[in-house]
Amino acid sequence: MRISSIGMMAAALVFGVTAAFLAKIWLENQTPEPVVASQSHGVELGTVVVASRALRFGMDVSKSHLSEIEWPDKAIPKGAYKKISDILNGKGKRIVLSAIARNEPVLKEKITGPGQRASLSALVGEGMKAVAIPVNDVRGVAGFVLPGERVDILFTRTDARDVVDGRPEKAAFADVLLQNVRVLAIDQLADDRTAKPEIVKTVTIEVDTLQAQKVALASAVGKLSLALRSAGNTDADNTRRISLGDLKNGGRRVAKLGNDGHANIVVTRAAERAEYSVPRELVIR
Repeated sequence: MRISSIGMMAAALVFGVTAAFLAKIWLENQTPEPVVASQSHGVELGTVVVASRALRFGMDVSKSHLSEIEWPDKAIPKGAYKKISDILNGKGKRIVLSAIARNEPVLKEKITGPGQRASLSALVGEGMKAVAIPVNDVRGVAGFVLPGERVDILFTRTDARDVVDGRPEKAAFADVLLQNVRVLAIDQLADDRTAKPEIVKTVTIEVDTLQAQKVALASAVGKLSLALRSAGNTDADNTRRISLGDLKNGGRRVAKLGNDGHANIVVTRAAERAEYSVPRELVIR
């Protein structure tokens, strides 16, 4: 073999090794170094105590029910505990007041204080009262009202008195007494995760002082019924009193028309009676 051929092969080998080395260096420079997301965004982490299993109303809180996980420090929920020792501090056992899902942060309002009982009073919000309403299978929405749900309170009175054509007569009416009221318990059950409908005799609701007075008076002079709201519906509805007159003729008010195309309508407010003549186009049918 000629010396020139050997030299060319050696030069080609050197060039090939050099090219491979330079390509390796270039590729390494193109691959970014891995970075920790929390460091790249400057997120400081803290710890939060969460439930390691689903907890229900009335359960005793033990160490096996809890765990500590990392949580963005600025996003820690209000009322959360940072250490298990903050909950189980040896001052007395704690009991679950409101259902806690697995991996959900344990908040102060969802468990009792050290040594406290899981009584209904612990569920009542600040400035609110708990009032029991007697119901049956009809007025209690057939048992489908459960703790934690929202209802409207209907008031019905059948022994009322009204003045019709200047004469006192018996009357009956139904009003919407309260709207968007939270149910605390049914009979002695306050577990807000129960899903079994149950016929009960009493339903306990959460109201303020004025509403509690209205409920007490209404239950003494008439009957109270529950109207179950759809989940998440907190809007106030426009309501009016419904009387026996609304049940006649399919709920339509009928007035007799005179020869002149006008109708006489009698309106009675308490003891005052007034009669109006209105065009036929304005008569409500």
